[in-house]
Amino acid sequence: MNLANKITFTRIFIIPIFVIVLLLDFPYHQYVAAFIFVIAASTDSMDGHIARKRNEVTKLGQFLDPLADKLLTTSALVVLVEMGRISSVIAIIIIVREFIVTGFRVVAASEGVVIAASWWGKIKTLVQIISIVAILIDNFPFRIIGFPFDKVSLYIATIITIISGIDYVYKNHQVLKSSI
Repeated sequence: MNLANKITFTRIFIIPIFVIVLLLDFPYHQYVAAFIFVIAASTDSMDGHIARKRNEVTKLGQFLDPLADKLLTTSALVVLVEMGRISSVIAIIIIVREFIVTGFRVVAASEGVVIAASWWGKIKTLVQIISIVAILIDNFPFRIIGFPFDKVSLYIATIITIISGIDYVYKNHQVLKSSI
């Protein structure tokens, strides 16, 4: 197994640690969870960069990398809903988009086609990560000045998630046509 895939597996194994720390009740647990989340999220660009730089892009990596991203984001959203920190509607919109994109990727893969992430998808991921971290750290430092950055960024993330989902379906609709 190459280094990039090991990094991706590490991201997947970090997810339960993140969830447990977030749900435990000890001083600053949300900040510790945010730190773990940032570490896990930062491995996303790292594994892809290493795979391309070393010319070690594998089918396993192409499958696992987006799956690991979705697992990390979905886990954070579900726990934040459980904690009453975000609306379930927003979580559902984001998760449904991820299922739709994954479905397209599975259909495409069955036809030997790999669908790369789009610019919208990359922006969506970045804004979702920023939003989740802002929520995890209780909107610090913006709460000092009374600006709801966490809520604003989450709404922006939701809008970009919808746009990126529409863009993804539009650009890849031929995948479904060819499989019917």
